[in-house]
Amino acid sequence: MSDESKNKLNQYGFGTQIRRSPFFHATIDSGAKGFSVYNHMYIPRDFGDPEQNFWNLINEAILCDVSVERQVEIKGADAKKFVQFLTPRDISKCSIGQCKYVLITDESGGILNDPVLLRLGENHFWLSLADSDILLWAKGVAVNSGMSVEISEPDVSPLQLQGPKSKEIIGQVFGNEVASLGYYKLMELEFLGIPLVVSRTGWSSELGYEIFLRDGSKGTFLWNKIMEIGKPIGLKPGHTSTIRRIEGAMLSYHADADSRNNPFELGLDRLVDLDITDDFIGKAALKKIKESGIKKRQVGLVVDCAPLPAPNNEFWPITKNNQKIGEITSAVFSPRLKKNIALGMIHIEFAQLGKSVAVEINGLSYACVQVELPFYDPKKKLVKQ
Repeated sequence: MSDESKNKLNQYGFGTQIRRSPFFHATIDSGAKGFSVYNHMYIPRDFGDPEQNFWNLINEAILCDVSVERQVEIKGADAKKFVQFLTPRDISKCSIGQCKYVLITDESGGILNDPVLLRLGENHFWLSLADSDILLWAKGVAVNSGMSVEISEPDVSPLQLQGPKSKEIIGQVFGNEVASLGYYKLMELEFLGIPLVVSRTGWSSELGYEIFLRDGSKGTFLWNKIMEIGKPIGLKPGHTSTIRRIEGAMLSYHADADSRNNPFELGLDRLVDLDITDDFIGKAALKKIKESGIKKRQVGLVVDCAPLPAPNNEFWPITKNNQKIGEITSAVFSPRLKKNIALGMIHIEFAQLGKSVAVEINGLSYACVQVELPFYDPKKKLVKQ
C-alpha cells in the first residue's frame, strides 16, 4: 500500500465495528475517494465522477468491490428444505451450479432481503445478500426448525466485473470456459492457487460476472491481477452505478423496499409460488394479500425539472391535488436518456401509466408522469447476451 493511500486511509474511519473488505486497500490505491456502509462493511461509492463511472460501465467494463454482499452459507442434510422455508420462490428445480434471484419474507409477507441464491452442492447453498442481517434471521429460524442445517458466514468476498467487455476480460483472466457461463450459472475454480466461485450474475443490468474470493488474504493480489489483465481491454476501477440501477429498475433494499413492502407491490409476483406443497415463512399472509389486493404499487416516473445534481438522499413526497399519495424512493438524472428518472411507491388508485402526479423537492413542486419500467432495455437483452 502506498504512503499516499495510507494517508487517505485516515479519512475513512468509523471504528472497528465497520469491517473492511479484502479489496479495501486495493480500491484506495485504484482511486476510491468515498465509501458508504452496507452490511456493516465499507463499500466504495466514489471514484471521482459518477457519470464517467456510468459511461465506463455501459461502454467498456468496470471492476467493483462488492464484498458487502455477504454470504449466508447453508449446509446440512436439510439444507434445501430450509432454504425453501426461507423463500416464497419455488427452488425445487434449482440445480447444482445454478443461481436464482429470490426473496426472503417475514411472517407478514414483508420483504427482508432480495438475495441471489447460489447452489454449490446437493446440500450446500449461499445467499448473496442485499443490505440486512439475514445471517441472524436464518440462525434464529433454524434454532427451532427441527431441521439439520449449519448456518454461517463463510470467508467469501465478491467482486463484480460488469459491462460489455466483461466477457472478453474474464476470458483473458480465467479462460473461455468461465467466459461461456450461461446466465445465472456458476462455476467453482482455482486461479493461481486462489479458490473462487464465478457466476454470471451482477447488479448492473449489463452483461457481467461476479467473482467470489474464498480466501480473504488474497484480495489485493486478485484485484490487481484482474486490473492488470483487463486494463488494456478497457477495464476501469469503479462502483455500482446508481444511474444504471435506476434505468434498469433494480431494487435497492432500504430505499425501494423493506419489510413494510410485500412482493406484489413491487411487481415481483414471479418470485412468489403460492401453489407449492412446501411451507415457507409468510405463505399464509401472502395468500391473503393476493386475494384482497394491494394498496400501493411501485411505479416509474419521469420528473420534469432541471437535471438532478445527484441522487436523492431523502424520500420525496408524491402528491395529487395537494394530497400526499406516495413517495419517490430512488431518483437520478440519466445522461443517456437525458431525463430525471425515478422509482416511486404510490397508492393503488393513482397508479396508472401515463397519468401525471407531482413531486415535492426541497419545498418546490414539479410535475412527473408515470411510465413503464424499466426505463432502458425492457427485454433485458444486454444482461442475458
